[in-house]
Amino acid sequence: MKEHNVVLGIDTSNYTTSAAIYDLDTHKVTGQRKLLPVPDGQCGLRQSDAVFHHTRQLHKVISSLFFDVGYKPIIKAVGVSSRPIDKDGSYMPCFSVGVNTANIIGSVLSVPVYNFSHQQGHIAAAIYSSGTQYLYNRKFIAFHVSGGTTEAVIVTPDKDKIFCTQLAARSLDLHAGQAVDRVGVALGLSFPCGRELEKLALSCTQIVKVKTCLKGSDCCLSGIENICRNILDKGESKELVALTCLKFLSKTIEQMCSAVLEQYGQMPILFAGGVMSNSIIREDLSKKFDCIFAQPEYSSDNACGTSVLASLLYNKEVHL
Repeated sequence: MKEHNVVLGIDTSNYTTSAAIYDLDTHKVTGQRKLLPVPDGQCGLRQSDAVFHHTRQLHKVISSLFFDVGYKPIIKAVGVSSRPIDKDGSYMPCFSVGVNTANIIGSVLSVPVYNFSHQQGHIAAAIYSSGTQYLYNRKFIAFHVSGGTTEAVIVTPDKDKIFCTQLAARSLDLHAGQAVDRVGVALGLSFPCGRELEKLALSCTQIVKVKTCLKGSDCCLSGIENICRNILDKGESKELVALTCLKFLSKTIEQMCSAVLEQYGQMPILFAGGVMSNSIIREDLSKKFDCIFAQPEYSSDNACGTSVLASLLYNKEVHL
């Protein structure tokens, strides 16, 4: 079997066990992921449960990944998501499973291990899948919109970390993905609810107008849950509830983006995170801004971006 030099990426978020290989010979990424099991009617997992399921799943995900690539991977470096965001004190227990595994692999193979934030991985996955590698040398705005984060950050190049981030705007309460899942579960959908909620919303033919809540560049999203419950209590259709939820999120992100541009000036805008795979939100934002999106399959939690970032650092060290 032919051998390829690769960089392994690992990400153990609160939703998904992920691993990916960046092929140093072909510059292609191959990923494998498995959702964490969530009981019906629940909107997520406790951290202790997430740690347990990652421990059970990660070796299977990596084994499946290595089997699927069709060649013998020779690991030259490992990249891992070690924290939610690139900030002192940022921590979630679920990432410790990936970190421990990465360090074991690094020690056994005597290869470097690079730590990144989960958010950095999302941004890198969006850059890779959109073919906008020039952004690594540019200052730009990145929105990370998911079940665990709703933030806009200013991204600037960094020689030691590839890029660093500065918070520009955020949700002050609920995250966008949480809103999607809470509304979806109330409608009887299975967690995670994004795809099913989108399907319902696309079936709605009614015109929806929403009133959002911003405080400066920051937003408040918790109100959409009550709005949707009130619509449902009035006997309106599930399709209308779904569309109202997504239009509320779309309008909120649009207004946040306008506020950030006004404050920091014009620069490229990149959208990443699971919520940004939604076709309704993508279409609305594309009409307002000249923006960049991760491909839908690279929007949700994955280790692809982490493997790409690790490959950049590895190549940098090799060519010193």
